[in-house]
Amino acid sequence: MLALAVWPMPAAPDTGGFAKAVHPLLRVCAACHSSGVASGGLIIDPFLAPSSLEQDREGWERILQKVRSGEMPPPGIPRPSIEVVDALVGFVEHAFKEADRSVEADPGRVTARRLSRVEYANTVRDLLGVPFHAEKHFPSDDRGHGFDNIADVLTISPFLMEKYIAAAEYLATTALGLNRWPESPVEADYQLKYRTARRVGPTVIEARHRVEWDGEYTIRFGLPGERAEDAAPVEFGFWMDGKLLHSMPVETKPSGLVYFSPHSLEEMRLHLPAGDHVFRAGFINDDFITTIPRNEWFDRKKNKFVESITLVGPFPSSIANTRRQTILNCDPGTGAQCTRDILANLARRAYRRPVRDSEIVDLLRFVDIARAEGLPVEDGIRLALQAMLVSPHFLFRIEVDPDPTDAAAVHRISDVELASRLSYFLWSSMPDDQLLAIAENGTLSDPAVLEGQVERMLADEKADALGENFAGQWLQIRNLYSVAPDPEKFPAWNSALRDDMMTETILFFNHMLRENRPLGDFLDADFTFANDRLAHLYGIDGVSGPDFRQVALPAEQRGGILGHASVLTVTSYPSRTSPTIRGKYLLENILGAPPPPPPPDVPTLEEAAVGSPASLREQMEQHRSNAVCASCHSRMDTLGFALENYDGIGRWRTTDGDMAIDPSGVLPNGKALSGPAELRAVLKDDLPDFARTVTEKSLTYALGRGLERADRITVSRILDRVEPTGYAFRDMVHEIIRSPAFQMRRGEGVATENASGPQEMASR
Repeated sequence: MLALAVWPMPAAPDTGGFAKAVHPLLRVCAACHSSGVASGGLIIDPFLAPSSLEQDREGWERILQKVRSGEMPPPGIPRPSIEVVDALVGFVEHAFKEADRSVEADPGRVTARRLSRVEYANTVRDLLGVPFHAEKHFPSDDRGHGFDNIADVLTISPFLMEKYIAAAEYLATTALGLNRWPESPVEADYQLKYRTARRVGPTVIEARHRVEWDGEYTIRFGLPGERAEDAAPVEFGFWMDGKLLHSMPVETKPSGLVYFSPHSLEEMRLHLPAGDHVFRAGFINDDFITTIPRNEWFDRKKNKFVESITLVGPFPSSIANTRRQTILNCDPGTGAQCTRDILANLARRAYRRPVRDSEIVDLLRFVDIARAEGLPVEDGIRLALQAMLVSPHFLFRIEVDPDPTDAAAVHRISDVELASRLSYFLWSSMPDDQLLAIAENGTLSDPAVLEGQVERMLADEKADALGENFAGQWLQIRNLYSVAPDPEKFPAWNSALRDDMMTETILFFNHMLRENRPLGDFLDADFTFANDRLAHLYGIDGVSGPDFRQVALPAEQRGGILGHASVLTVTSYPSRTSPTIRGKYLLENILGAPPPPPPPDVPTLEEAAVGSPASLREQMEQHRSNAVCASCHSRMDTLGFALENYDGIGRWRTTDGDMAIDPSGVLPNGKALSGPAELRAVLKDDLPDFARTVTEKSLTYALGRGLERADRITVSRILDRVEPTGYAFRDMVHEIIRSPAFQMRRGEGVATENASGPQEMASR
């Protein structure tokens, strides 16, 4: 084991060089930050001494952040020249980098971490093959440092434990196919005329239904109406929870011309998992609707449309039978050895590590209990599986210190523990058989083997979880499912468009990762992914059908994630845009420089007046007339107003009500910008800050803990290695995995002055 490195401090710089680079700017600051004034609680005098670099690094980093952003000096104070600012920033950053260069980083420590709801659902999916909507059964996970996979906030309550017990019973029973079904199939009918279904577009309807039994179902669709014989063929689709399950062509005459009887029914036979679901049914590539007037859309003599969904079942499922055979990899009726092998294999995968003989013996007791009650051996396996699913070894990711009494010891985690860190980072799920086998052989920590596994895992579709969970929280697009844009002001908004918005951003994120694109593309990529509905929102021609494909963006109007409707919607109010929210979003998630909390009792804008007779900009300028507010809003609102050409759901506009949009502004550092294109250029100028922000957030998510003071070294070294590639995204992920913070841990309760606990990394 290694000794814990003390947090490094800069070597005392040349006093003359310090005075030449630092004093000219800090003397300007002294007017407002002296012992007599101390604006913002900062006194500048101690920072005039070279020793302050060693004694108060956090304070210096706050100064650097304010100076680089142009927030300081504030308006009204003579601004130093760019050369003076660059001299101070360059001198101090160089001193810190030199001090960090030769010191081993403290890898930190992650407490035993409970599986989040998403991780739980993905793990039981991969362990048992049973889909499970944990978000509908378990309470919300707490969030820390922007993410819901942070170990210190993933507590477990008696209520949650009750939910785990109930889920374990359902999952074990379903996985082994031991559910009790109804004596005859059950029918559930959803129709527009009874308002049990609703229309979400001219060709699609939606219904919410609880599937009680995991199995196959016959799904019938009522398709009233008829079309002219020269209407083009159409494809009919059925979706569950936003995912297309199946599609089929409609009936055609031998000549190939479309014809529907006035009351035709179409049906599918599909496996549906138990649980609460949102089902949609409708036409996929139906361009006919655009050729007839709106008042003929639901005229049965002029058009064909869907008006009902009927589910009949359950019936025996081949999927359920395959799942059962996978778990029961031998016939438990053949003897005790087979039962033991089944439980040993299940426990190894559920606990994500080799299991001890004593643990298998404990599980076999459940089989004995079932037999004592006259139940078949499969019921005993079910009871044992339930016990596994409520075991701490399943619910928690536990890493063992070889010498817990040595609080300062730094050691590599085991290969098996590394496998779990890797799989939950990239897949939000358990290691698969290949990864676990390599870890058990002790070769996963070999750099070449590890790199090969990372590449394999990123190529797997399960790596989409990184986009859904990491990007969903970093970019806050998960909030799409909690926002409610006003349908009168935004008539295009519906649940299908919301799903499309989410899909676009996740597809873009995953493309960035898999193609190893430079991080700058997040800011100004000239492409995105869209289907016909989203392309229509963006004003992009030539895109038809519901399938997403890569499309080029109009250069002036859109580029990068800040032109995504998902981001623009979650940074708006239900009835209007918010430059302040959008500006704050940019500072927090793009530039890594979150503003301080607003002062108390800040009045809100009068919603009815927005857009007329005064513009939103005019009202906000009055709103922030307070000098205290202006110090933060001058940067935040300027960034936000640059996005004002996008309305509350991301549609391009040039007016707000009767007022012309004015997206111009000047940042505190003197940079002028007007509109999204110039905003993208300004942000690209700050690419190192954006790269640092993405790296810090990715590392936080990967480790499951907040970053500490010592993690600055890790972040800086990752950035140094990927900077020559233009901050290539997949390369950055590789560097995170190679880092000591990912592959090592230290003991608990380190008692050194500079690494005394989970102190959050100071703002830059």
